Amino acid sequence: MKWIEIFPVDAKELTLVVCSFKFQIKEKCMLKNVISVLVAVMVLSSAAFAERYVMVTHGEGKDPFWPVVQKGGEDAARAIGAEFEYIYNPSADMADMASSIQAAAATQPDGMVISLPDPDALGPAIKAAVAAGVPVITMNSGLESSASLGALMHVGQPEKLAGQSAGKRAKSEGASNGLCMIQEAYNTALVDRCEGYGENVPIKFIDTTSDPATIVTRATAALQANSGIDAILSVGPHVCAGVAKAMDDLGMSAHHSCFDLSPEVMDLINSGKVSFTIDQQQRLQGYMPIIVLHLYNNSAGLLPGANIPSGPGFVDKSNASQVAALAGIDR
Repeated sequence: MKWIEIFPVDAKELTLVVCSFKFQIKEKCMLKNVISVLVAVMVLSSAAFAERYVMVTHGEGKDPFWPVVQKGGEDAARAIGAEFEYIYNPSADMADMASSIQAAAATQPDGMVISLPDPDALGPAIKAAVAAGVPVITMNSGLESSASLGALMHVGQPEKLAGQSAGKRAKSEGASNGLCMIQEAYNTALVDRCEGYGENVPIKFIDTTSDPATIVTRATAALQANSGIDAILSVGPHVCAGVAKAMDDLGMSAHHSCFDLSPEVMDLINSGKVSFTIDQQQRLQGYMPIIVLHLYNNSAGLLPGANIPSGPGFVDKSNASQVAALAGIDR
């Protein structure tokens, strides 16, 4: 079909003229029929040309962090009229995640947003996607490896800096010897948090896993085996809640600081059981990459001049009440 023109005949009828290279058809249609045709054409055209973006993350499904990221991506896609698909790997197996990246890239989306907890395991799949012409933005983790894999940019907080900031503040509040409770020992971003914190407060790593019950069990065992500690860093919101429960069960107290937000973390801060949490503003990690990819695809490669740091920021008793309503939803 070359083009469509509509000419009014009277109050109830229109003449629909459809012209193509090889034929011409001219017939009268009732107004409602013409409108139906036009709506169908508009819908089909919109579907045919809508941008499509895919986000692949390493969340294990039990971490309240990732639904906020997903919602950020969905909201951004809705704002620009794009299709959006979210894929996460519940097994936390990096080989499975690499396969998900490869499968998504094979569908030739207009762009991909990928978290990068293990650059060695995921790097080849990301490089292959870029080589196939799929624009990629990394997010959340993998800042140091993003550019070398061909990603356009990275959206996330500098994790070592965030850990250093947490450790410096914890030390100023009396922390001197601690444990770092880490749910994903393979995740370079979480390791950076612990190591950054350890530059100010000596720490020992404790692998908790992401399972809520296992977090409590392993935290309890670690606290009992390390009675001389006076500080704990929990590098995820569900870990923060599980460690706080273990401390309550043991009747012990220590300086407790955390990473990320959830309603439970807000309650722990307001009750005085957690001193502060580092807010990496994960909504930005879901939202901004979709907007940037849209601009890149529609404005001749338009890109920010640098990576976008989404954090770190502190949430404590001074601002917890303001943030609480958004925790676990949009922040």
